[in-house]
Amino acid sequence: MTRGEVKKAVTDIIEEILPEGDCSGIDPEKKLRDQLELDSMDFLDIVMELRKKYKIEVPEADYGKLASLNSCIEYLEPKMKNL
Repeated sequence: MTRGEVKKAVTDIIEEILPEGDCSGIDPEKKLRDQLELDSMDFLDIVMELRKKYKIEVPEADYGKLASLNSCIEYLEPKMKNL
């Protein structure tokens, strides 16, 4: 996957979990939790969807690397490049 495809995959998952969440106005540098009012269960749902859809395991120690859209892309791009 390209960087743009990884971004789309992440935003698609967020929009599935938070249908009222509009990802078009997300500041890629700011924390997703603050922008979308994600609670811890929403965040875990995102991690579970990554595992279910793309077979990507995100260890709990790495959750902080998924804080912003840009950090998600940086973390996931190498893991998703062959998908």
